[in-house]
Parts: sequence; structure tokens; C-alpha cells
Amino acid sequence: MTDARLRHGRASLALSFFVQGVTFALLVTRIPAIQDRYGISDGLLPLFLAAVPILAGVGSVVTEKVVARVRPGGVLRWAQPVVLLALLGVGAGNALWEAALALGVFGLAVGALDASMNMMGVSLQRAYGRSIMLGFHAAYSLGGIAGASMAWAGAHWDLSLLVSYLPAVVVLLPVAFIGSRWYVDGASVEKGPGEAQGKGAASVSFKLLMPLCLVMSFAYIGDSTVSNWSAKYLQDVLGSSEQLSTVPYNVYMVTTLLGRAVGDFGVRRFGAVAVVRVGSVLAAAGFGVVAVAGGAWVGMLGFTLLGLGLCVIVPQTFAAAGRMFPGASDTAIARLNVFNYVGFLVGSPLVGALGDAWSYRGAMLVPMVLVLATLVYAKSFGAEPARYGGGHERPHTVDVG
Repeated sequence: MTDARLRHGRASLALSFFVQGVTFALLVTRIPAIQDRYGISDGLLPLFLAAVPILAGVGSVVTEKVVARVRPGGVLRWAQPVVLLALLGVGAGNALWEAALALGVFGLAVGALDASMNMMGVSLQRAYGRSIMLGFHAAYSLGGIAGASMAWAGAHWDLSLLVSYLPAVVVLLPVAFIGSRWYVDGASVEKGPGEAQGKGAASVSFKLLMPLCLVMSFAYIGDSTVSNWSAKYLQDVLGSSEQLSTVPYNVYMVTTLLGRAVGDFGVRRFGAVAVVRVGSVLAAAGFGVVAVAGGAWVGMLGFTLLGLGLCVIVPQTFAAAGRMFPGASDTAIARLNVFNYVGFLVGSPLVGALGDAWSYRGAMLVPMVLVLATLVYAKSFGAEPARYGGGHERPHTVDVG
């Protein structure tokens, strides 16, 4: 495989991460508008919101079985258009059952998309012989910022969901589909076709994978806390204005992008273990600052630290699973990806329940402790950051773009 083909494969996969960032942000930032359009009650809304990550977990499990016959690039090539069309369906429907159907399809397809994208990212990183995984997730963060900006414009101009979603889908769907022509299965660099995942599920020890599963859950509990509670916390606890309360999530997304943009250099220089440890400490410090903040601006400082800390953990967790099970990385990543949704499901209700029963300041200490627990499992991220293949090493200096 030529260096040029690897570069094209890396660029096309980064594009897919970007498109998914846009798509997911367009959905989650317009939840109030979706609720109003379909007349979803406050009591029913949590069921709709919970159904999406649950079905995404199902989609990830199914993808584990599918990639035994179809390479991850084939799954991603078709999952991404389905996700975009499902988003459009959410905006185009009128009846409650139409919203349920569109969100159900969205959830299943997102599970397949997340799993296959990260499978491909890990295999390309192995082919490169150096850390590039954070760069893919940086593209996702950039897409999230773009999608949130589009959603803000739609809400500001009081556009319908369909009018808000249609331009994005019309542009991104053909771009993603055309870009998929250059997907590259990095595993073929190391082994012949059909051999890269030959050991299959039997070689993936859940006992060995469990520390990474816990870390993934802890990271997404932290992430969902910021996504769902930062605005309310700033306004109700720290006394900010409604306008200022919208800033922390944007700050969090920007610092996430910046941290991921430079994170790969940190991994190459200091190793994954050190980067994850520093990220965990920064994220925990961010939650601590938020918990004791006396005003809105100090609270935003905490959310800034959170973005810089949490941003490195998830990409490195996927990368660590690939290193831990080089002969069955697709299976390991599909299973690990399920705990992305476990954390998302647990985080928001947990903080809400603790906030109502105790205090929201106290509730912020729970994700702080969970993120700190990542330090206990840091060694699972591997002491040999250069090892990407099975049975051999490639030097850090390998560079194809």
C-alpha cells in the first residue's frame, strides 16, 4: 500500500468523523424544538432520549458480528448516509410514531457508525506506526462546533427543523459518500486480507478489556454532565444570565478541539499512559473548580479545564484496545464502544438525581471522583506506545502525512 493511499484514507476517515460531529450536534442541540414539534411530554422525553443510546449499543454489538464478513469501511460507507437520512426524518415527520421511528433508526445506525469509524481509526494508526487517533476525534469536535453553530442559527431565525437540517444533509451526504471511496483498511498493511482479525471474539478477554470499559464509561459520564448540566449549573447555581449560561458548553467544545488537535504530539513524545494521566487530573481539577466556584467566570474556567482533560481519554481508550488485542481489534472496539453509551445513559440522570436530592455542587464531585479513578487503570493504556501490530514494532519516526 502506498503512502499516498494511506494519506487519502486518513483524510477520508477524518471527513467522516467531521460529518458525524455535525450530525450529532444538530440533533442534540435541537431537542427542545423536537419536543415541541411532536408534542412529546416532559415525562416521555427521557424515554425517547434513552432509546437512542440503547439502540446505539445494539448497533455496536451487531457491527461486531457484521465486520467478521464485511470490513469496517463497508459498514461505515452505508451507516453514515443512513444516519444523515434519519436526522432528516426527525425534521420531516409530524406524528409521534414518525419521530420514534426516525430516532430508532438514528440510534441503530449511530452505533454501527461509531464502532466502524473507530475500528478504522485504530487500524490506520497501526499502519502509520504512530499516534493519529486524537486527530480523528479533533475532526469530530470541529464538526460538533459547526453543527452547534448551525443549530443556533436555526433557532435564532426560528427555522423549522426540516429547513435547518435539509441544507446540511444535502451537502454532507454526497460529500461523505464520495469520500468513502478512499477508505483504507489499515490492517491490510500488516497482514494479508482476512488475516487481520483472524482470532476473532475468542481472543478478546473481557477481564482484560474491563478496565478500558470502565474508563470509557467514566469519561462519558463526565462528558454528558457537561453537555446536559453546564447551562443549568451556571444559571441556577452560579447566578449567571441566560445568555451567559450557553457559553460553557461552547468553551468546552473549543478546548476539546484544541486538546485533541495537539494530543497526538503529546502521545508521541510522552506516551499514552502519561497523556491519559494528565488528562484525568486536569478533568478532575475542572470538576473541582466547578464545584467550588463562587461565580460564573470561575465556573467557566472549570469547564475549560474539563475540555482539555476529558478530550484525550476516549480516543486513547480506543487506541489502547487496539494495542491490547492486535489480532481482534475490531471485536474489542465494538465491545468497548457499548460503554460509550452506558456512560451517556448513566451520567445525566445520576447528576440530576444527586442535584435534586443533595446539591448540584455536591453532584459535580461524583464525576470528579470517577474521572480520577482512571488513574488506577492508566497502565492499561500500554507501556509500549510504538507497538501497533502483532508480533513486531514500527518506529515512532514512521510518517506518511
